[in-house]
Amino acid sequence: MGFSFDYLIQGFVTALSWQNLFWALFGCFIGTLVGVLPGIGPVSGIAILLPLTTVLPATSAIIMMAAIYYGAMYGGSTTAIVVNIPGEASSVPTAMDGYAMAKQGKAGPALAISAIGSFVAGTISVIALTFFAPMLAEIAVVFGPPEYFALMFMGLSLVISLSGRALLKGIISMALGLTAALVGQDPLTGATRLTFGSVTLTAGIDFIAIIVGLFAISEVMLNVEQRITSISEMDVKNWMPSWTDIKKCGWTMVRATGVGFFLGLLPGCAPSVTTFVAYDVEKRFSKHPEQFGHGAIEGVCAPEAANNATSTAGFVPLFSFGLPTAPSMAVLLGGLMMYGLQPGPMLFQQNPQFVWAVIASMYIGNVMLLVLNLPLIGVWARIVRIPFYILGPMIIFCALVGTYSLRFQIFDIMVMTFFGIVGYFMRKFGYPIAPMVLASVLAQMLETALGQSLLISQGSPLVFFTRPISAVFMALALLSIGRGIWQQIKAKAPEVVTEDAEY
Repeated sequence: MGFSFDYLIQGFVTALSWQNLFWALFGCFIGTLVGVLPGIGPVSGIAILLPLTTVLPATSAIIMMAAIYYGAMYGGSTTAIVVNIPGEASSVPTAMDGYAMAKQGKAGPALAISAIGSFVAGTISVIALTFFAPMLAEIAVVFGPPEYFALMFMGLSLVISLSGRALLKGIISMALGLTAALVGQDPLTGATRLTFGSVTLTAGIDFIAIIVGLFAISEVMLNVEQRITSISEMDVKNWMPSWTDIKKCGWTMVRATGVGFFLGLLPGCAPSVTTFVAYDVEKRFSKHPEQFGHGAIEGVCAPEAANNATSTAGFVPLFSFGLPTAPSMAVLLGGLMMYGLQPGPMLFQQNPQFVWAVIASMYIGNVMLLVLNLPLIGVWARIVRIPFYILGPMIIFCALVGTYSLRFQIFDIMVMTFFGIVGYFMRKFGYPIAPMVLASVLAQMLETALGQSLLISQGSPLVFFTRPISAVFMALALLSIGRGIWQQIKAKAPEVVTEDAEY
């Protein structure tokens, strides 16, 4: 079933009822709160509230759960920018430039452009969802394991860009991330590896614990060593970006929305992947790529726009084929089935009032989130002025609570502490952290797709080059690697990582 103005208008009528407006606002508020708190994430937020939705009508319940999801995407940038704690892997690219801006006294503009970019991307993506959902959903079903491997391999090739001139150190950092992701069980055979007889390690290492350790704990250790008095000692005068900054980010929002939305249609291609891709794309388009990692406002805008575009795009395969593209979508799928709503092609025909009410609520939710987030910018931006002897313990406390809430295991806190020490020494010796994070996020998807592809082809690696879509992604990945190596050779300069380019 295609687009219908009548159903969309009816959807807005339903979404604008006082009951549904309340639950949308409640979901946006809870989602923003969940996003700000490191380690909790939208999956936990939706799962915790899922049993409470049984007393609500189906439309109100799904509107609330959807609002929690994209609200968490909005809120995740706050701690990444202000105190360098990415609560989700998708916030890591935001932290690279956002925290640098905060140290320069520009936390307000960074937070504001994050909210504005999220709003623009979310709105454009909902428009695409409205008009092209059934057609776009066809993209998701043509991707098999070879296409996924090629896509993830292309994502891994971004290590070249994220490493800057320290390519060898970036590759070592990537290898550490891949090794950390190998701990636990083989995703295809279930065989244990690198567990050293430990039952706890059988479940693997949660990458959120790795991220919080690498960023938050190592940052506190460095700040204590340098005896800083506060994150930024500059006067915070402007809470909003200048008109020049907004114009500079105009095309950034469009490009990042396109990257995030179209990659977000693919099951398994979560915001943690698309934000890195959008960041790299923007760095390549920029006239001043050397500013990325040092506080480029486009480096904040691009991942946040892609983040929210990906979140919205996930509803296309969910509604059209019942395919969850991310863990959060899987929980939403459970919520739909709990109400007897079977996602798929018939959902648009049998329950059009429900589908279009949820879609209409996304337009409203985006406006609500902008209204909720912009007034709080001044509050969040002032955090960088708090004396570090107060803020440092607060960061450690948030990191401990967020990490422990992952699986309620002391082991995760030990992992966080270990990688905090690793991150401290990596930054001391000029090893970029971002390649390690990217590798740990992509490793399991890459390995699973590789194993499945080789089973399909009976062990022949040519399967990645004989299928058109996978061949294109492989070619792009190889071109990216070749271009990066050529630039290293052309530079004819020794490896250098400046103090600010530590990510």
